[in-house]
Amino acid sequence: MTVQGTLRGGTLCINLSGELDECSAAAARRKCDELIDSNVQAARIVINLEGVRFMDSTGIGFLIGRYKKASRLNIPVYIENPDFAADKILNISGIYSLIPKAE
Repeated sequence: MTVQGTLRGGTLCINLSGELDECSAAAARRKCDELIDSNVQAARIVINLEGVRFMDSTGIGFLIGRYKKASRLNIPVYIENPDFAADKILNISGIYSLIPKAE
């Protein structure tokens, strides 16, 4: 799992690529938290899932954890570019009621 972040115009863009599962979630969590902590001035966070080839229930927990962290900082979070399988998992889980898709 690769995690890259950039701040563009007040938006912290976090790009994930690889597999988001139990083996990779801890390292991805640490990197995302570092990005959030070093960009607390961001107006919003967009988590781009375009490069995620596989995501299981650990990925849902990962996203909810980042949502909770950002919520404590009053920063809204959005999800962008999930593939068909990830989108289906996210729909079924109801996560879009917490973290909407970016428009």
